[in-house]
Order: sequence, then structure tokens, then C-alpha cells
Amino acid sequence: MDKQLDNKFEDSFLPMTSLGSGLGISVLPDIFCYTNKIVNLCFVGDPEKQEGFFLIDAGMPKNADEIMEAAAERYGKGKAPKAIILTHGHFDHVGSLVELLDHWNVPVYAHSLEMPYLTGKANYPPGDSTIDEGLVGEMSPLFPNHGIDLGEKVQALPEDGSIPGMTGWKWIHTPGHSSGHISLFRESDRALIAGDAFVTVKQESLYKVLTQKKEISGPPKYFTPDWRSAYESVEKLKSLNPSVAATGHGQPMAGEELSEALNYLVNNWSEIGLPEHGKYLD
Repeated sequence: MDKQLDNKFEDSFLPMTSLGSGLGISVLPDIFCYTNKIVNLCFVGDPEKQEGFFLIDAGMPKNADEIMEAAAERYGKGKAPKAIILTHGHFDHVGSLVELLDHWNVPVYAHSLEMPYLTGKANYPPGDSTIDEGLVGEMSPLFPNHGIDLGEKVQALPEDGSIPGMTGWKWIHTPGHSSGHISLFRESDRALIAGDAFVTVKQESLYKVLTQKKEISGPPKYFTPDWRSAYESVEKLKSLNPSVAATGHGQPMAGEELSEALNYLVNNWSEIGLPEHGKYLD
């Protein structure tokens, strides 16, 4: 399984990095948002309490060592997560997953609708270069869109919205960017891990990806095939009135800045959420 996955990624074009790569932000004492090249992953668990941690998403291909070093720096050498939770299975969110599983014998959880892409049965739609929104969008057909095969390592999340072991957290189905995309929400403090349901950088622009300029945006336009569902998912997350949000791309937002940004995104969806053109707009 490892050789097959590595070969596929080695033969694919992988996007460049950002200035924030290798840096992390403590969103809350138990939520650490870590930037790996162009994507964020989250460590959930307070290192002061020594109760273990969960990893949300698994970064870019060929970056397992970097991710394990970040985990060791935060939680101690040799510590493995209790589980890995996937918001979805695009290459930049599962890129180092198989390598990590070679070192960490832990379960992986994802939405049932994402399972075909995680068990080798389906590929994602290819990137849409017709969105005409920046160089990253133009390059997107070169990005890997194939599924991976995790075999029995991956399990479907419980249908009741719970996340095994993550007390107080629930998963919320937020499709659009992918059919089985999820976000994670903790009602006690309204903390949100949004994945790519919405992001806080214009992911289609090479300059803005490089500099990580903060601005609200819908899901990455070049890899989003269902725009009606994408809008409904952003509306659903806005209705939760999150106090803080870590997203799959860009810097975390909190408080009034987050509230105003989500309102702006929903109210101006056709201008900033949707691409001007695109083969998936229908």
C-alpha cells in the first residue's frame, strides 16, 4: 500500500509552499493549527493535561517526518495520536497519511461518503483550470486527484455525529468541496475546525497562498464540484456562531472578525464565494 501511494504522488505535480510552512498557532490551549506547505492540520489535545491528542488531517505528501516532529515538540517524543480524523481526502489533507500510519498504529475516521476515495474505489474530479481566478487555479489539473487505499485502517464516523474518543466534539456534514467533507465543532466553547468548507486565504492566487494574506473565502474553487452544497454548508457553519475557527488553508479567525467575515461571505456569496467561470458551476 505504501509503495503504491508514494509512487502516485511522486509522479504528480505538487504545489509550492507558503511563508507560514512549519509554523503553528495555538488557537486555544488544546487546539494547535500547524501549517504544512500550503495546508493546515490541527492537533487537538492540551499538552499540559497529558491526556493524549488527536490529529485532524494529514498534510502534504512526503511530509510525515515534519508532522511527527511537530507532534513530538508539542506532546513529547514518541507520542502518537489517539486517532486521525479526516475532514476529507484530497491530496493535501491525506498526503502523508500512509507514511504516518507506518509509524502510528492508530485508527483513521472519515465520513461514510468519503470512503470510496479512501479505499481505492474512486477518484476525485480533476482540478478546474477554467475558473480563471489565479495561477494556482490554472495549475490545478496537474494536482493529484486520485483516491488512496487505506484498507481496513479507515473507518466511517458514527452516524450520530460523535467522534470516537473526542469528548465534547461532534462532526458536521459540510459537503460541497467533497461529498463527504466534514467540519468539527465543540458546543461548549463554539470552537470550529472547518476544513475546507470555507478558508481564510484566496487559495487560487499564488501570491496570496505564498504570503498567507488573511481574507475570507469559500472552499478552494478549483477543487469544488458542488457549489449549491458548498453554500449551504457555509450557511450551516455560520448559524453555529463559532467563537474561533481553524481552516484548512489560511490563518485562524476568532471573535468579531470571524463573525463579520462569515456574514460577509454568506451575503456576498455570488461575488466572493463562487468562481466567475467554471465547469462545475452547474
